[in-house]
Amino acid sequence: MTLAHQIKHVAREAFVHLYPDTEFDLSMINVNVTKPEFNGDYTVVLFPFVKLLRQKPDVLGKQVGEYLVAQSGLFSAYDIVAGFLNLTVREDWWLHFLLNNFNNSHYGELAKTPRRVMVEYSSPNTNKPLHFGHLRNNFLGASVAEILKAAGNQVIKANLINDRGIHICKSMIAWQRFGKGKTPATAHIKGDHFVGDYYVLFNEVYKAEVAQLVAGGLEEKIAEKEAPIMAEAQEMLRLWEEGDKSVRELWSAMNGWVYEGFDDTYNRLGITFDKVYHESDTYLLGKKIVQEGLEKGVLFKKENGSIWIDLTADGYDEKLLLRADGTSVYITQDLGTARLKYDEYHTDQSVYVIADEQNYHISILKLIMAKLGEPCAAGIFHLSYGMVELPSGRMKSREGTVVDADDMVDEMIRMSREQTEESGKTEGFTQEELARLYETIGLGALKFYLLRVDPKKKMIFNPKESIDLHGFTATFIQYAHARICSILRKENMPMVPDNLAFQSFRLTQGFTPMEQRMVSLLEQYANVLQDAANEFNPSAICNYAFSLAQLFNSFYDAHSISKAENDEKKQLRLMVVIMTASVLRHGMQLLGIRLPEKM
Repeated sequence: MTLAHQIKHVAREAFVHLYPDTEFDLSMINVNVTKPEFNGDYTVVLFPFVKLLRQKPDVLGKQVGEYLVAQSGLFSAYDIVAGFLNLTVREDWWLHFLLNNFNNSHYGELAKTPRRVMVEYSSPNTNKPLHFGHLRNNFLGASVAEILKAAGNQVIKANLINDRGIHICKSMIAWQRFGKGKTPATAHIKGDHFVGDYYVLFNEVYKAEVAQLVAGGLEEKIAEKEAPIMAEAQEMLRLWEEGDKSVRELWSAMNGWVYEGFDDTYNRLGITFDKVYHESDTYLLGKKIVQEGLEKGVLFKKENGSIWIDLTADGYDEKLLLRADGTSVYITQDLGTARLKYDEYHTDQSVYVIADEQNYHISILKLIMAKLGEPCAAGIFHLSYGMVELPSGRMKSREGTVVDADDMVDEMIRMSREQTEESGKTEGFTQEELARLYETIGLGALKFYLLRVDPKKKMIFNPKESIDLHGFTATFIQYAHARICSILRKENMPMVPDNLAFQSFRLTQGFTPMEQRMVSLLEQYANVLQDAANEFNPSAICNYAFSLAQLFNSFYDAHSISKAENDEKKQLRLMVVIMTASVLRHGMQLLGIRLPEKM
């Protein structure tokens, strides 16, 4: 139980004791970290009880404060400020906390529960490589999965690959027309990039054909439907769903090229999955679910044979679920995947990490599954996030204006190398160590910058700002960790020492204000981790890690370790820096970011 949670319980006990005729629910008690400009460590908000108990805030605060100091064993003092009861935690509690947790590399984690959560992220199309827009999705999904796992959930990391549909057929048609038998191997191009080039080429040809038809007198909307290359793609999709052998063979070959490229990128990014689904395997189940819904009377068929659901009573519109020619639409396969995921894992929650452009789509999916009586419906949760843009503006795949994920990683590593070399901090490293360091700094900067913003907000990515050694960056945190490692090396202290090295420790002089602030902030990590899990928000970890690194720098500037006043202070400060490094590693690991031991 975290300290904040303990305080909620003892505060409730105080209210129950002082006002036995009133019902007090734990949810009524709001406990926050005390603001730095006031005395105290944690604050109990009194306002909800002022009207309930018909007491003035100062009178109520005095009664509760005196009771807590006298009876709880947690507090040494209290202070009342305008309806807030600020409580000062006893010094011996902080010392006990530090002694019990300074070498606990799992501090903040909760015990495993039976609750199962699937986090689905990445979900690329096999007509193009992973691009910069995919990076926030991948990093967000991977970090949320790790945070939920640390909070006690059983987590399944899933990837649904969009390997069928009209967008895939576009790349296939373009390759048939212009590929001349080339392969990624013969063209010396990474497979996903190779296929993506044909997707761009398709759209170039398509635009030209539409323009030609419009110039010949057709309306633009009609021209878009009748453009020869689009008609070929639609026919290829129909043949694919019919199982045409030659179409399926080409589809399998081109997807295989893309998968090899995806795997290379995932490995480089440190992205992993426990389960990979393919829409080509789930769309038939989706079509089956649509037929079942039609038989139940939940869905209806139009005169042209297409199947729909009427959601007008729910504030939406009529939604197409199956085309007149029998081919499925995007939501058809999503119905099948949702059922399959639940049948395989019986998840309590299924988290879809998808950009906010799909808010409507996911809300419709959840609603349709509920109307069909599917048990998975209640657990569907959309982790909606804002899109990422570059300073140059929004990217568009079909126009070839996207920045590939591989290229962005290369650029970040190049910037990392330049920054390190310019600072003259390459001495003592082998070439292999430097290559690893550049990748650690470059990838860390990229991940942290994309995760440090609340997922719900849109953002602009500035590569130069992301790698600033003195800014709100992973680089700043990595340097603080490397600084701690240097301190421990000089003291011949392992990163995770056993308790024997500190078994005779006694504190007779008390904490300095800076020492106490460090221990207090370290204790707060457990709350931050739980809040990040509850809110699906890795930015909470980013903010905390940066604040901890900042405070450590101030702490180290104020307090020498090698030249501490005495052995007692030296041991105390060593425990503080050991736990600081441990908490930084744990938090950054949840974000998928490595911390170097020297920089």
